[in-house]
Amino acid sequence: MKKMNLKMATLAAATAVFFIACKDDVIVPTANPNAYNVSVNGNVVTVKNLAADTVLGIGATGPYSAGKFSYFNLATNQIVVNADTSNNNWDLAFGGTTIKVNCGTSGPGNGGAFVYVGQFDQLNTVPTDSTFRIDQAPSYAITKGSGKGWYNYDGATTLVSAIPGRVLVVKTANGKYAKVEVMNYYRGNTTPLSTASDSIKAFDSRYYSFKYTYQANGSTTF
Repeated sequence: MKKMNLKMATLAAATAVFFIACKDDVIVPTANPNAYNVSVNGNVVTVKNLAADTVLGIGATGPYSAGKFSYFNLATNQIVVNADTSNNNWDLAFGGTTIKVNCGTSGPGNGGAFVYVGQFDQLNTVPTDSTFRIDQAPSYAITKGSGKGWYNYDGATTLVSAIPGRVLVVKTANGKYAKVEVMNYYRGNTTPLSTASDSIKAFDSRYYSFKYTYQANGSTTF
C-alpha cells in the first residue's frame, strides 16, 4: 500500500507540474545557456555559442528573457563573470541582437566601433578615415536594426541572419583595436530551418558565433 501511495503521489506531482506549465503557456529549455567555446587559429579567435540573454520561456505575449547582457573581453577571449556597466574589464556586451561597446552610455571604457563593409580577411588595417562611434542609448556604435548593422531580420520566417561582408571594427575599453565578424545567431552555429517551430527558433536564438582578431600592442594593423 505504501508503494502504491508513493507512485500515486509522484504521478500527482508530475501532473501538477504539467498543468502549471500549460496554464502559463511556458516552455523551458533544457540546454545550458552559459556553454560556449573558444578556439584560436593564428591570430583569429573563434567563439561559438556565446549566450546573449537567451530566451527563458514563451508566454502569452511571446518569448521572454532575463534582460541580462553577456560581457566579453577580447584580450582574454573570455566572458567576464559578474561584469556590469560600471567597470572597465569588458569590451563588448551581447544581449539579443544588440551589441554594446564599453564607451558612452554603456560603460566607462575608451571604446568605440563602426560597421565596415568588406571582407574580414581583407581588412588588414583600420582605415585612416575611420570614425569610431560611441554608444548613446538608445543608439549604439554598432547600429541596431535589420540591414543597418551586422544582421538581417526576416519577418516572414522570424529568423535573424548575419550579413556577409559586415565587419565590426572595435576600439576596446583600453584603446586597443579589433575586427569582429558575427557568423551566426543560433545555437551550434546553425540557423534553424524556416519551417522549424516557433519554440525551436526562439530557444535556439541568441547564441552568438563570431570570429575576431585583436591587436594587443595598440597598432591599427591586424
